[in-house]
Amino acid sequence: MRSIWNGNISFGLVSIPIKIYPATEDHSISFRQIHIRDNGRIRYRKVCELEDKPVESSEIGRAYEDADGALVPITEEDLAALPLPTTHTLEIEAFISASEIDPLQMGDAYYLGTSGAAGAKPYTLLREALKRSEKVAIAKYAHRGRERLGMLRVVGDTIALHRLLWPDEVREPAGVAPKEKVTVKPAELDLADTLMETLGEVDLNDLRDEYHEALEELVAAKVSGTTPTAEPGERPAGAQVVDLMAALKESVRSAKEARGEGAGEAGE
Repeated sequence: MRSIWNGNISFGLVSIPIKIYPATEDHSISFRQIHIRDNGRIRYRKVCELEDKPVESSEIGRAYEDADGALVPITEEDLAALPLPTTHTLEIEAFISASEIDPLQMGDAYYLGTSGAAGAKPYTLLREALKRSEKVAIAKYAHRGRERLGMLRVVGDTIALHRLLWPDEVREPAGVAPKEKVTVKPAELDLADTLMETLGEVDLNDLRDEYHEALEELVAAKVSGTTPTAEPGERPAGAQVVDLMAALKESVRSAKEARGEGAGEAGE
């Protein structure tokens, strides 16, 4: 596995040399854009709008666009001069309960490995301290040109890093909830509880990406020159609920049948 960041964890006066590795991967199939008429690849070129001609990556810089549309160039020297102590350090700020972190802040996940034998002892010390405290560490670090917030937790014998959004990057859900005034009856809540209990729990390892599997079969058929055999999926039923109680009862009955249980009386 190839590391994407080298540096140190700063744990008080203890320094732990580490490397960061991606903890996840996307299993989706990538497509390319083509010209439908002749299957030619569609590619993107970076063009200077003043000269109307393509430019090389080495000629491309960055700029900030202000409210009036004016571009203010920002050079690599400007960025290098910024006071960013976390450039090569994952600076632990505090230890808190994982329940204090809003799941909306959770981002990409990484594994932290040691860089050299000297890091084994302090790495293990931090890992065992996290285990015993049943807390997670909150840290700041720099990655891809910006300072980021992260959460360190123990996964097996490894310390994992979860990128966190800064609190002000999480939007408030203003205006998203239904505006209509409705009343939920106790009997309806009871049936919802029954439905939840009937559906039960699930081992996430048992869930499959059925769309991805069907897409793989489609691609394999196209490559081999055969006719795809996949049938169109059923269109979802309309969301209009005429009788909520009847819909809940039918849902409980269907869930019990799917699990091989006797339907019984859904309202019980």
